[in-house]
Amino acid sequence: MTSSVFSAERLLFTPTTPNTDAIPLIFAFPNEYTVGITSLGYQVVWANLAMRDDVQVSRLFTDIHEQLPINPEIVGFSISWELDYVNILNLLESLEIPIRASLREDSHPLIFGGGPVLTANPEPFADFFDVILLGDGENLLGDFITAYKEVRNASRKIQLKTLAQIPGIYVPSLYEVEYHAKDGEIKSITPIDAEIPAIVQKQTYRGNILSASTVVTEKAAWENIYMVEVVRSCPEMCRFCLASYLTLPFRTASLESSLIPAIERGLEVTKRLGLLGASVTQHPEFETLLDYISQPKYDDVRLSIASVRTNTVTIQLAKTLAQRDTRSLTIAVESGSEKLRRIINKKLHNDEIIQAAVNAKAGGLSSLKLYGMVGIPGEEPEDLEQTVAMMRNVKKAAPGLRLTLGCSTFVPKSHTPFQWFGVNKQAEKRLQILQKQLKPQGIDFRPESYNWSIIQALLSRGDRRLSHLLELTRNFGDSLGSYKRAFKQLKGQIPDLDFYVHTNWSTEQILPWNHLQGPLPQSTLLKHLAEATSHFESSAKELQPLNS
Repeated sequence: MTSSVFSAERLLFTPTTPNTDAIPLIFAFPNEYTVGITSLGYQVVWANLAMRDDVQVSRLFTDIHEQLPINPEIVGFSISWELDYVNILNLLESLEIPIRASLREDSHPLIFGGGPVLTANPEPFADFFDVILLGDGENLLGDFITAYKEVRNASRKIQLKTLAQIPGIYVPSLYEVEYHAKDGEIKSITPIDAEIPAIVQKQTYRGNILSASTVVTEKAAWENIYMVEVVRSCPEMCRFCLASYLTLPFRTASLESSLIPAIERGLEVTKRLGLLGASVTQHPEFETLLDYISQPKYDDVRLSIASVRTNTVTIQLAKTLAQRDTRSLTIAVESGSEKLRRIINKKLHNDEIIQAAVNAKAGGLSSLKLYGMVGIPGEEPEDLEQTVAMMRNVKKAAPGLRLTLGCSTFVPKSHTPFQWFGVNKQAEKRLQILQKQLKPQGIDFRPESYNWSIIQALLSRGDRRLSHLLELTRNFGDSLGSYKRAFKQLKGQIPDLDFYVHTNWSTEQILPWNHLQGPLPQSTLLKHLAEATSHFESSAKELQPLNS
């Protein structure tokens, strides 16, 4: 079974034959193969490792794996989804490696992790990793391997101290966290000695050649898709958005030297093309790219595009997508309330949303999916009414277009101006209100689970004390009930669920990720926060984080 899965792969790179003394390394994705191989980040890092002759890399998924080395020196995980931590702990146990870094000895491999989840806030998972790579893998990975080779035969202690000197490499065990009380706020986060940098800076790749698939396979969750990263980050900077703030600055792939050659390479092996990025249509030469894909020679190509900015939905875009077998388009509108969009810095007006729907229909698309959010800081009940009214107007303006409103609950994210806000306890009720109002209008309303938002907020704002909780919940199952049960068991030893999830934190308090520097300094985030709260109405004023 295993070999047939790997033999179905069509590689777009040439693996190297490793040297005799190459480092035996396992690179894992903590989920099934079909999910892991669809992750562009995982594909690119694996290909980078497979093209080095100083590394012998084997892939490991929860269901299948390549032949694994008997004594791996390094085991790495790429993490794209928070709840996959359960699979990480299971995979470590299956390799007979202690799940806590503090219990590992010189004979055990170094365990590293990277990817969006750990770059955002690694702290809840910090005790399970020896090394965490913060930021873009392009340069970081090579720096990590090069530094490791220097200390390959040294003790674990020396290896970790040496690696901690490399920008972007975070060694959690070399930082001590003190708390005001066992279940209180953080008092300080300090390196254990003077040689260790006090702040670890996330690494940013600044080139104009972005990622593209290194493998195409029918066994992927998106069958036979070839993915090309068109842009990285997003210039809009909506104040809740991790995908924008954490990955700044906004970078675009060069059309001539990156995008077109990559697309030509991919379309030689498959007819399915995916354009990726937080805001693909904001590439300065997006129209030219569309014209290129619209050539008759690509008539049999199926095109998928990640979410697009509302005011870039032209008839031409809709037409190209419809001709390329895409029936639907996704736009993020967040709310129908102009006030809320000012609070979050969403530069968008209702008439632009209506125009997008009209253009989508005129270009031949059959459905439009809008993304909304409830519980945005400063939201009042009348803001919900404005969302319902907006959806009604969109439906009236483009009759016959199938409308879906997917809706999540606001979750605070590290390194964004809204990291100090808690989750609004009214959010669940507000999702139900929208459901009740929109269903009779014939609008398909798809709320994201409120309970999942609670777990997400817990992991997104968590600190190291949560590792004990995560070990418990792993045995209880991944429902919100399990987390509540684990909190009960740990009462007095860690703060309660409310502290992590619903409390508005003081802008003076030390955040779990204070020693990890994202693209913008805290002072800039505070300015953006002040600008947001200046639009709050008086009744929402008490929701502000406290300036103690």
